[in-house]
Amino acid sequence: MASKIQVQKVATLTGHRDCVYTLEGGAAPATVYSAGSDGMVAAWDLNKPENGELIAKVTTSVYALRFVPERDLLLIGQNLEGLQVIDLKSKAIHKSVALPKVPIFDIAYVPETGQIYVALGNGGIAVIGADDFELRSMVRKSDQSVRCLAYNKTTNELAAGYSDNMVRIFDAGSTELKYELPSHTNSVFTVVYSPDDSLLLTAGRDAHLRVWQVQEKYKERGYVIAHMYTVNHITYSPDGRYFATCSMDKSIKVWDAQTFKLLKVIDKVRNASHGTSVNKLFWSAHQNQLVSCSDDRTISVWDIKFSLDHEDYTLRNQTKNI
Repeated sequence: MASKIQVQKVATLTGHRDCVYTLEGGAAPATVYSAGSDGMVAAWDLNKPENGELIAKVTTSVYALRFVPERDLLLIGQNLEGLQVIDLKSKAIHKSVALPKVPIFDIAYVPETGQIYVALGNGGIAVIGADDFELRSMVRKSDQSVRCLAYNKTTNELAAGYSDNMVRIFDAGSTELKYELPSHTNSVFTVVYSPDDSLLLTAGRDAHLRVWQVQEKYKERGYVIAHMYTVNHITYSPDGRYFATCSMDKSIKVWDAQTFKLLKVIDKVRNASHGTSVNKLFWSAHQNQLVSCSDDRTISVWDIKFSLDHEDYTLRNQTKNI
């Protein structure tokens, strides 16, 4: 039988002085990093969520963070000022990587290729060595922003969502373009591979969640009109059985990863959730807690519990239910 979800807010994390745009996990399941418009990068312990710790303060806004576990480093995408590499033990700058003076929307760290990929506002993907943090190449297939990145370890492919409405699939080693997926009608803000690497989920300004079958040359399996407005992010649960979406419509939704049925809507009226756009999610292995951040300057921590039965919600293709 399927699942029904019970949700309880267990903490509201405050301290950021402006919109919070991004979240990232750390070495421990209970560690979460956050950053946003105020340039502050903070660390939070979900065991003691009341007090955040300032890790770094940069001069511009931050849309993207990425943790490098092997070296205990945090990569900070400092808009207009390049990539900052922070040593988390000393909280010192390990390296600054000069990049074009444009926004940095996402960072993918891929140990399998020994490279870091940075999504840029000029339509480029910067390829940086993960060992020396030197810029190796720049891949540019559009004049419009690269908004999001995801890596498939089974196929060694890098998926990128663009503001020209396209999803492009690259060979992660050679960065050769392999496929272009044209179904979205507006900017693509989030891409994620399923834990078994068999599916690619994509979403963005058109509010459609689209599902692509990786082993069938990214044939589109179907879609869901997932939110009222822009879908900002998709993340899977630690066990891979569920995924969550968040939106500019102020809501978070939790879905069954096998059936694509909607299990729960988390919003301000029903759950005292965020009052403005929900920008990013992090689903922690710590007590299965879901963490969300928002333009309202807060971070919410949600306790997620599952029971049986759920509301019907149908994944559709272009012509019929499937």
